[in-house]
Amino acid sequence: QHTHSRAHRLILKGEQTVEIFRGHAAKMTSTRDAALHPCGTDHAALRAAAGPISSRKTPSLPEFILILSVMLLVPVQPASAHPQCLDFEPPFKPPWHLEFCTQYEQFGCCDQKMDNMIAERYWDIVEQLEVAGLELCSDMLKEIMCQQECSPYAAHLYDAEDPYTPVRELPGLCFGYCSEFHGKCRHVVRYLTENQLLQDTAERDVSTFCSVADLSDQDYCYPNVLKSPDLNTNLGQVVEDPRGCLQLCLTEVANNLRNPVLMLHSGDDTHRMFIAEQVGFVWVYLRDGSRLEQPFLDMSGEVLTTPWLGDERGFLGMAFHPKYRDNGRFFIYYSIQVNSKLEKVRISEMKVSDYDMNMADPYSEVILEIDEPAANHNGGQLLFGLDGYLYIFTGDGGKAGDPFGKYGNAQNLLGKVLRIDVDGSDSSGRQYRIPLGNPFLGDPDARPEVYAYGVRNMWRCSVDRGDPVSRYGRGRIFCGDVGQNRYEEIDIIVKGGNYGWRAKEGFECYDIKLCHNSDILPIFAYNHHVGKSVTGGYVYRGCESPNLNGLYIFGDFMSRIMALEEDKTTGSWKERSVCMGDTKTCSFPGLINRHHKFIISFAEDEAELYFLATAHPSAMSPYGTVFKFMDPSRAPPGKCKQKPLPVKVKGKKFPFVPKESVTVLDTNEKPTRPPPRKFKLTTKPPVTSSQVKATTAAASVMTRSTSAPKWKSPDNKERKKNKLKRRRKNKDRNKKEAAKARAKKKTLQQKSRVKSEKTTVIKSFSDKDKVKSKANQTATNNDAPKASNSLNDNSIHTKKRKRAQQQIRPEKNSV
Repeated sequence: QHTHSRAHRLILKGEQTVEIFRGHAAKMTSTRDAALHPCGTDHAALRAAAGPISSRKTPSLPEFILILSVMLLVPVQPASAHPQCLDFEPPFKPPWHLEFCTQYEQFGCCDQKMDNMIAERYWDIVEQLEVAGLELCSDMLKEIMCQQECSPYAAHLYDAEDPYTPVRELPGLCFGYCSEFHGKCRHVVRYLTENQLLQDTAERDVSTFCSVADLSDQDYCYPNVLKSPDLNTNLGQVVEDPRGCLQLCLTEVANNLRNPVLMLHSGDDTHRMFIAEQVGFVWVYLRDGSRLEQPFLDMSGEVLTTPWLGDERGFLGMAFHPKYRDNGRFFIYYSIQVNSKLEKVRISEMKVSDYDMNMADPYSEVILEIDEPAANHNGGQLLFGLDGYLYIFTGDGGKAGDPFGKYGNAQNLLGKVLRIDVDGSDSSGRQYRIPLGNPFLGDPDARPEVYAYGVRNMWRCSVDRGDPVSRYGRGRIFCGDVGQNRYEEIDIIVKGGNYGWRAKEGFECYDIKLCHNSDILPIFAYNHHVGKSVTGGYVYRGCESPNLNGLYIFGDFMSRIMALEEDKTTGSWKERSVCMGDTKTCSFPGLINRHHKFIISFAEDEAELYFLATAHPSAMSPYGTVFKFMDPSRAPPGKCKQKPLPVKVKGKKFPFVPKESVTVLDTNEKPTRPPPRKFKLTTKPPVTSSQVKATTAAASVMTRSTSAPKWKSPDNKERKKNKLKRRRKNKDRNKKEAAKARAKKKTLQQKSRVKSEKTTVIKSFSDKDKVKSKANQTATNNDAPKASNSLNDNSIHTKKRKRAQQQIRPEKNSV
């Protein structure tokens, strides 16, 4: 009884396994499939593809005993937890207290609205049981009803995690609980399902019913699923593997990009994402994942880059003005070559087109140019701080050991963090102003643009948006600074800070002669046994993955994703190991647990976190892909809904087609539909074949009047829909009444014409018959013209008159 669940399924799922089970067991298995899976016929093609059962070889009894003995020798493994709801999504923590299914208010699959709907249906059923004078079985009824929508393991209880099998209509029950349920509450089954086979099976003996309601995986049957510590420990938290690594999943959002170096949003509530390629193209991606045919910006004719593997030059940075929605301004950072010799990095200002919100005006204005003495260490980050100023992060000029700089605040702008005000110009002809708070504004030996110094080559920085509730950490600037030979580091940028290069690398001295204790140390550093080139990331402040809130997630260019967690009491940071989830963890539709090796950059939309990676780090290589982080848990439904502003698209759109192989379920694959959520509740038990069926029209009317209406949720949309239906019904009734009035008027006119023509016709019927025909004409309304025509015929042929009267009388009775 306690063999591993997989082995248990091998024995129980195939009635063809053993000769001695082929009689009663085969019959019971087919009954069970038909009862619990009413739409099993829809999957006949899948079963046929797998091959006929009868064609498989049945082992003999000695062979079966040998197989079973080997299975029993396999050590029992604990159940591998994989919470999953019936909508094939991860469970979540409800935002509010649950009044009915209270055992799932900490973590489950239903919110307060669904909890209220279950409670409403529950009390409807209890009322029906009271009317019928049956045992209420309120406790067991409540337990079973809460499993379908609220249990974090609902997909397992209803056998829905397999997309190739139908979904059960009752949760899988453990045999002991099933026996108790059958003994006390089998009459409740008719109120839980409309499946006639399930209802009939419930009226039979306990072994028959429980063989149908049984779940082969005893770890997940109810109520064992609630008692297993392996399934219920740390529910709702990020899954950790045995090494303590936080398991995350991914979903693919864009592909076929040539070394994507950045992705950002414009902050105008359109929820568009702008993805820049190293070669100089910037593409617009809409919220539905589609890409516009024409690029937002094409700088490929001016950007300096080559197809060399690992070339650091190209289109490197971009930032939208905080008031982009109003002024349409944005700024770019890219490599150029002057006269085919001198290399520089240029920061330019551009604007969006006046005629198309998805295209930039091709004209630009140069803000700043910095000479680059070597091809590497070009920096490339642009961002706006919460103070509204533009921050520029430059490299040290290239080569090893900073040969082009001088320790301290030199006169050049290499290896610095610059801060400028782009909302004005000064008298010296610069296209920007120096903020009054810059730390070296009055120092004659320093450039006034410098905000911090002593950096080597900061690659990817970000602004912390702060905790969504407390706003803790808001405005901090995190950067990843690429090291020389031994260490990579993460820094928090402060005003006037000296970050030590070239005196220090990480926490260690690089140049002993220059090494001082006044330098600002990194919050974290790792050696080159872990990685070779840091890629700065973001502090997660999103909505969809609440377990990641507050983690600084970053990576290394050489295929490693990492995370830091802050101790708020001391201000120190410690590493939290992050890895891709195993197959069990990421078994949800559209999720993957692998990515390309080279991690180029991290990105953030209005809420969620992404990273950009490629399989071949060349500016011309079209293997770049954008991935979105997905916590195996999730936020409550409706919490993260956003209403983007409309986007006017003038050209074509290319729909997104994922290319990465998914873990279990394909993105476009629709799993088996869950059981219906609306139920018919009647005051009487369903009619069986032994009961007499009503045959008269009056009986059918009485049956309809005594049946309770369909149970529906008290939704505003539903009420509005019903209101519109009533209005349409009243309108149709008024039209019908007007049509009846017109028909009656027309009948009277025809009658008067008939009387005028009767002077030449023999009277063949009495006045009494005339009165009857008039009554029949009035009663039949829309058939009045036909009745008048039959009178004309009857004036000549009396037999036809009698036949017409016989046709009119049944119509009157039916009305």
